[in-house]
Amino acid sequence: MLFDGWEPLARIVLIAAGAYFALILILRVAGKRSLAKLNAFDFAITVAFGSMLSTVVLSSDVTLAEGVVGLAALAALQYVVSATSVHSRAFKRLVRSRPRRVVADGQYLDEAMARERVTASELDAAVRKQGIGRIEEVAAVVLETDGSFSVIRRGGEGPLTALRSVQD
Repeated sequence: MLFDGWEPLARIVLIAAGAYFALILILRVAGKRSLAKLNAFDFAITVAFGSMLSTVVLSSDVTLAEGVVGLAALAALQYVVSATSVHSRAFKRLVRSRPRRVVADGQYLDEAMARERVTASELDAAVRKQGIGRIEEVAAVVLETDGSFSVIRRGGEGPLTALRSVQD
């Protein structure tokens, strides 16, 4: 059916506006962490938010109030998991991955690359994006928890203290 009347369309517009503003308010109350770069946990929550929002907007079986409560529950769960991972090292290991060094002192770390399913060409691209033409000029490349690469150029004095939390 192409058109079932104006009433269902008006309902979608009203529910979409209400759910949208409720989601904005919930995310604002939940804090900046809700909008951080994505690791696996944040990605799952984001997908769940989107799925719930679309269900609220398009399904006449779900009321706006039920949808808002569902969105708030997801935000609360994200807050609890994030707060717990700050205070419990064991819980943090359970829900969050650690960044991993995949290049050290200009050398590809083949075992780490295989474990993370990263290719040399992907690493070369990350190095080029930093304006570096030779892998030998790189002190480290780290695969971050959000899937991005951090490239650290050689140079400077002393140990690379920013790599303290990085898995080798």
